Amino acid sequence: MTPDETRHPGAPERTPSARSRKAETEAPTVAAEDARQGEIILRTRRRRIIFISGLVGFVVLVLVMRILA
Repeated sequence: MTPDETRHPGAPERTPSARSRKAETEAPTVAAEDARQGEIILRTRRRRIIFISGLVGFVVLVLVMRILA
């Protein structure tokens, strides 16, 4: 028997073109050395405000939790 005969009737057909389409949609691979040491880039005023408010909100939450505990 050939591999085509043993395949399930409802199984998708495997062709080289299907593999190449999958390779086109995959994300690029990044080496570990290149992925380390990212930096936060806050280019707009709005992003800076949101980021700083999150930090301040976290500190306020910790203070409130300590007072209530």
